[in-house]
Amino acid sequence: MAKRTAQARVLIYSHDSFGLGHLRRCRTIAHALVARHSDLSVLILSGSPIIGSFDFRSRVDFVRIPGVIKLRNGDYTSLSLHIDIEETLAMRASIIEHTAAIFDPDLFIVDKEPLGLRGEVKQTLEMLRDRGTRTVLGLRDVMDEPSLLAPEWERKNVVPALESLYDQLWIYGLPEICDPLQDIELPDSVRARMTYTGYLRRRAPTNVPADAAPLADPYILVTPGGGGDGEDLVDWVLSAYELDRTMPCAALIVLGPFMQRERQAEFMARAARLDDVEVITFDARIEHLMIRAAGVVAMGGYNTFCEILSFDKRALLVPRVRPRLEQHIRASRAAELGLVSMLDQDGPGDPAVMVRALRALPGQPLPSTRFIPGLLDGLDAVDRLAMDAIDPPSSSIRATA
Repeated sequence: MAKRTAQARVLIYSHDSFGLGHLRRCRTIAHALVARHSDLSVLILSGSPIIGSFDFRSRVDFVRIPGVIKLRNGDYTSLSLHIDIEETLAMRASIIEHTAAIFDPDLFIVDKEPLGLRGEVKQTLEMLRDRGTRTVLGLRDVMDEPSLLAPEWERKNVVPALESLYDQLWIYGLPEICDPLQDIELPDSVRARMTYTGYLRRRAPTNVPADAAPLADPYILVTPGGGGDGEDLVDWVLSAYELDRTMPCAALIVLGPFMQRERQAEFMARAARLDDVEVITFDARIEHLMIRAAGVVAMGGYNTFCEILSFDKRALLVPRVRPRLEQHIRASRAAELGLVSMLDQDGPGDPAVMVRALRALPGQPLPSTRFIPGLLDGLDAVDRLAMDAIDPPSSSIRATA
């Protein structure tokens, strides 16, 4: 193996079978770390098919592993390659392990899936454990309905992996919102390694033209995230603008790159008949659109929630309830705390209900009026924890099997 330089190295794994959430969270962490430490580099392992659409800071790079997608029946299939899923998973596992062996990180952060997709990261964790690399499992604030997560983790044999393969668990949220592992029977030794960081604060993107937004202010930004499961939200908002042609704010709808092309075309055709609605497919720097918005309508995914809090935006959340209750749990708790408002939706919604909600949005209290200590301290906490892991105090003891 080549001789290492003095540069510290962080490797981040994100399985990314669908959507934008995991990739954007990992990218945010990577950018924050290199911005604070000139002697640190970060490499992201990702299965996202659109990772190349995003900009990355100097000393942050990525390795794209072959993509997979989850079918409605719960099985996985290759995203682009016409090969058996087992072959795809074997390639992914091999790329992950060999990349980790050569990159030789000081810190390995695994996002959400403790053993990776279908266990693909287990051998890498074992190899890095034997090398003395510090390992971290990073979890969003809400995983799923506790009654569903517990049997899933039991089936995947996760708890023994947490005991033997991970030094720390970072939860990117606060217990006031949710304890994502509240119904998981964890040993005290694992609980002792858990740290709530707070939410990950977002910053405005740089080098964005002043006229980059396709609408003049004021407008309401409508974003279903990646868009693969956001068709009902977009349909409901469009129906409201079709019903009421006197809405006080225009709407800018960002459909998301994973929405079916047929539905994208349908929504664009409907918007073309409305003077106060503009539709675009995707913007990799959606933060600049949110900063200018008078309010936000979203489904309530983790990253969008962080942006709403970071930019102090009035927000209406319409969370999905299938296949996971993650968004609904987050949105309902945030609404209870007065950070956002929320509408329930399970199928087509009443346009009049959405009209009333949109008209009420500009008068809603800002999230900043509901003071919650440590709410947006996530990146500061992650930086502190990462530096302690890379250069641990002499009294620190590694997790043992």
